[in-house]
Formats: sequence, structure tokens, C-alpha cells
Amino acid sequence: MKYAVVTFGCRVNQADSLEIEGELRARGAVGVAPGDADVVIVNTCSVTAAADQGARQAIRRVGRVNPSAQIVVTGCYATRQPGDVASLPNVARVVPNRDKERLATELADAFGLTTAARFAGGDGPCGAPLEPGVAGRTALTVRVQTGCDQRCSYCIIPSTRGAGRSKPLAAIRTTLERAVDAGYREIALTGVHLGSYGRDLGDGASLVSLVRMLAGWRADVLFRLSSLEPMDCSPELVELVAASPRLAPHFHLPLQHAADEMLAAMRRPYSLAYYRGLVDLIRARMPHASIGSDVIVGFPGETDAHASALLAYLPRSPLTHVHVFPYSHRPGTEASALDGVPAPPVVQQRAAAVRGASEQLSRGFRAAQAGTVRRALVVDDGASAVTDNYLRLRLDRVCVRNEWIDVEIVDGKTGRVVTHGVSPAAEAVRKLSSASAR
Repeated sequence: MKYAVVTFGCRVNQADSLEIEGELRARGAVGVAPGDADVVIVNTCSVTAAADQGARQAIRRVGRVNPSAQIVVTGCYATRQPGDVASLPNVARVVPNRDKERLATELADAFGLTTAARFAGGDGPCGAPLEPGVAGRTALTVRVQTGCDQRCSYCIIPSTRGAGRSKPLAAIRTTLERAVDAGYREIALTGVHLGSYGRDLGDGASLVSLVRMLAGWRADVLFRLSSLEPMDCSPELVELVAASPRLAPHFHLPLQHAADEMLAAMRRPYSLAYYRGLVDLIRARMPHASIGSDVIVGFPGETDAHASALLAYLPRSPLTHVHVFPYSHRPGTEASALDGVPAPPVVQQRAAAVRGASEQLSRGFRAAQAGTVRRALVVDDGASAVTDNYLRLRLDRVCVRNEWIDVEIVDGKTGRVVTHGVSPAAEAVRKLSSASAR
């Protein structure tokens, strides 16, 4: 069986797609381009109307370039609008999120593929491991939680992903051990509501206990936490990240707005003052840390004064980059019944202004990092690397992909591979590894 996976949306979807690929590879399937596949799996997002449109366009495109392929559509758009998805050309099956974890096994069984353990080695195609480079990714993303019980007024995801569900800590440890054995040197942990990890398990597990396990990991691997809701990022968690070379100094904390009235209308359970205190704490403890965020512009009821409050905060904040999302009407959400949506030209103007502020923050962070030496993982064709604090740099010479290097940041976009001396982060890793070996 030849397969291809097309993924839309966040790291959670990326992690889901990698799990599907891992299972298919372990059963002997071969990954190819969509135009050559027997089965094309389209893993959709539905967080905005643009995401829905992108999924429809991709499905039609696959049908044109490979009319003999079976197109299997899963993800949030397939869950929310299964009838619309099923009516698209060449769609053989629509799989809601609740059945996504069984998808790879059912496809493998349908094509008569044999069973093998994920990440396990083996002779021949059966048992081929998920390893760095699969799907063009050097690092691995592992989903430890799905679903969400936090009902933000604009978000459709709780209805497409269901209630929060966490994987047991022991199962996560096993997955991570296999991933490290397979050669992964950087692993990102993700979830729909990552900060709620463990609340449903009833065994005392929590995000802090999970991160504490990562902080003490013996093998030389870097763990990166994906998006965290601000109310879930406790001072204890910040201290764990600051103290451990196993944890990337990289946070993504969605603000969504800087006007408290807008935050209340969005059903976000914090104020700007709380958010400001949190990111200021991170910057004080980790001056080199990357701190990303998301904001929504054009939410129902947003006034010029609200927009001005957002633009007043961002340039003075310690944030390093901001993703901007114009408000997208999602039928069935609380916000969809609200009046006062700003006119499209106004939303476009506000979005452009926030993007400008984000570019200014990014330039400032890159400039501040110039001249420093950071640990980085070589990616892609070996001519680029990603630092522990999430800067992608073009290197002055080609290195071996999936190898750690120390790199001097030249201008925030390029780096010089250091041939003598080590970065503080690398030295901390070496000391931790030596202590573990003893």
C-alpha cells in the first residue's frame, strides 16, 4: 500500500498525522507523494472558515492529480461537516475525530498489511520505524492530550474534539523512549488543551508532573512545549523550564486580546494584568527565551479603543512573535450570536497594524540574540538549524542533519557554526548527561 498524508492546522493535527504515518509504516506501507498514492489521508482543521476552504481545495486538487486514489478525510472539518466533505470528488470515507486513532489500523487491515510495533525495528518493510526525516520533519511532535473543556466563546474545537482526555504518564514515557531510540533529538509535546493534562486521569498526574519527568530525562534530547493557555502556565512550570537544559526556553501563550472587556467576551479566564505578570516573569527568568502569542482582531464588539489597547501593549511586551487571526464566524459558538462585528475593511486594517507590531517584536528579539551562542539542531538539507530558543538560522556551512551544534547568531537569521567553545545550554546538557551516567 502506498499512502500520502496531507495535514492542515496546528501541532495537534501534525502529531495525529505522524501517529497515523507511524502505524502505517510499521505495518509495511510506503509513504509517497499524493499523486502516486493508493490512499491519500487529508487531516483537516476547522478553526476558521479559511481552514475549511483550504481543506476543500486540497481534496479537489488530490482528486484531479490522482483520480484513482481513495481519499480519506479526517480531522475537525470532517467531524463538523461530514456531509459537505463526503460530497467532494473522490472522497471514499469520512472519519470523525473520535475514530481517528483507529484509522491507520483499519486502513492497514483493509490492504492486508501485517501488524508490527510502532518505532520497532524489523526485517523488510514490515516494522519500518518512524524516524527523523519522515514527512520532511527532523523533530517529532507527540500528542499527550486531546479534547478541551475550556469553552472560549469563539472556538468550535470543543465540539469537534470532545472533552479533555490525557494519555497516562507511563504510556507517554514509553512513546518518548521509543522515539529517542529511533534517533529523535528534539520532541515537541502538544495537546488541544495541553495545560489540562492529567486532570481527567484521577491519579494525580498533571502538566507539572509531566514536565518534571522531561526535565530529568537522561538521554541527550530537547523537549519543547507547544501552546499553553496562560492560566495553566504556573510559576512552578516556568521554574522547571528555566532550570533544565532538557526543556527548550520557548513558550507559546495565546493572549487573544489586551482589552479586559474583550477577554471577558471571549470567555478567557484571565486579565491583561495577569498575562503581563506571567510573560514578564518568563523574561526575567530567561532573558533569551522565545515567547510567542496569538491574538484575535475584529471580535464582535471590538471598538477602536479596544484595538488601540492591543496596539499599545504589544510593542512594550516581552513577546517575540504574534500570530494574528481575524475573527472567524463559527456557527454553534456563543460568539456567533453576538452583534457588533467590525466591518471587513476595519478588521483588515487592524490585522495589518498588529502584524506590523509583531514584525517589530520579531526584529527586536533577533537583534538582541545577535552575538550569542546557542545550541541548535540541524534540519532540512543540513544548511539550516533551529536554536533551542526557536530561531531558524541559515548556517555558514552545511552540517549533518539531526545533529546538535553550537552556533553563533550573526544577525538573527544567519548563524556561524562554532568550532571551539560551547554554549551555556550545551555545557548544561553535558553536565546533566555526565551526572546521569554516574
